[in-house]
Amino acid sequence: MKDNTVGGPMKAGSRTRGASALGVIVVLWSVLAACSAAPADPGDARRQVPDWAEDATPGSVSRQLGVKIPARATDRRAAYQNGFQDDGLLLAFTLPTSEVDAFIGELAPENALTQRDKPLQQSFAPTTPFSHLDLAEPETLPEVREGQVCAPCEGRLNSLQVAVHPLDDRNSRVYLRGVD
Repeated sequence: MKDNTVGGPMKAGSRTRGASALGVIVVLWSVLAACSAAPADPGDARRQVPDWAEDATPGSVSRQLGVKIPARATDRRAAYQNGFQDDGLLLAFTLPTSEVDAFIGELAPENALTQRDKPLQQSFAPTTPFSHLDLAEPETLPEVREGQVCAPCEGRLNSLQVAVHPLDDRNSRVYLRGVD
């Protein structure tokens, strides 16, 4: 049987190599196009995800977390991060140490908080970092009580964690991290 194609019969392996080479070219072109793209204009109507909501307040975040901030809490800080699938909520405040146990009791954690005397040795890069609030991550601090409050939680919240770090003899910082 005579083959009428230009260049003679094509071997099966050469067709696969040709498709592979074309695939590599397409991938390289995509990578180069992505690397050379101009950064998004902050005024662009399209939202970059994840991003931090500009209007988050301790009051609005505490309502979303379903947590009442104690009246004597000071240095209240909050952030809300719009995520791809889940949103992150951060709330931190300073509370007289004598009032911390009552606050934790109102949260009704699933289990007793655990005491960690030393910072975690592993590198820790949370998706919703407290550094956004100019605070150290609780995982990097010594003498922290921490635990899961709920997962899943009632309502919209998927999970809520709490950490407490003593600042001095009279005050402690309470950290709350939720996933919505």
